[in-house]
Amino acid sequence: MKPTRLCLFDLDQTLLPIDSDHAWGEFLIRLGWVDAQAFRAGNDAFYEDYKRGQLDIHAYVAFVTAPLRERDPATLAWAHARFMREVIAPAIEPAALALVRGHRERGDLLCMVTATNDFVTAPIAAAFGIEHLIAVRLERAPGGTITGAIEGTPSYREGKVTRVGEWLRGMDRDWSDFESITVYSDSPNDLPLLERADHPVATNPSPALEALARERHWRILRLFDA
Repeated sequence: MKPTRLCLFDLDQTLLPIDSDHAWGEFLIRLGWVDAQAFRAGNDAFYEDYKRGQLDIHAYVAFVTAPLRERDPATLAWAHARFMREVIAPAIEPAALALVRGHRERGDLLCMVTATNDFVTAPIAAAFGIEHLIAVRLERAPGGTITGAIEGTPSYREGKVTRVGEWLRGMDRDWSDFESITVYSDSPNDLPLLERADHPVATNPSPALEALARERHWRILRLFDA
């Protein structure tokens, strides 16, 4: 029997109290793979653009994948495993795991929908037990080498709605097949996706999203409050 409820989770600042994309950039500095001063300045600038809803995601992906394009798959796998141990695992909080588990146990179809790329986020989705992931797809050359370009529509702002629609059609399903759709997000960047939900949940919301949620009487959830 097909699930009749759909639940979509943003990742950064929603299920995690950190931004995994920005944290990965800081981790590259720690590894010594980039010039610390120049890379941090660029990483921080792109992050501020994201928070303002003005990110050039193609330029950002070209920037953040530059050090990855210089390294072989085995080295990248080692680096990401260390990133998971040292950065992501300590940031996964019981309240976030319980939220996901509750939706899974009631039989919802779960998907993580994030503007962070698939290289960074695939192991994170697995750590949360979320089977389906919609992330920015990094273009890969023959042999799996990362090229620095994005494949298809980036899952950013309106692109999240596009990508979820494509994913559903790939399963011979449609938005209208579900009796309820829940979306969790912290950011106004996800307003197009939140507006597709019957149950939009402003989760650890930014001030701008919190103001909008109060105006529209959306649920506000604070997973990480002490």
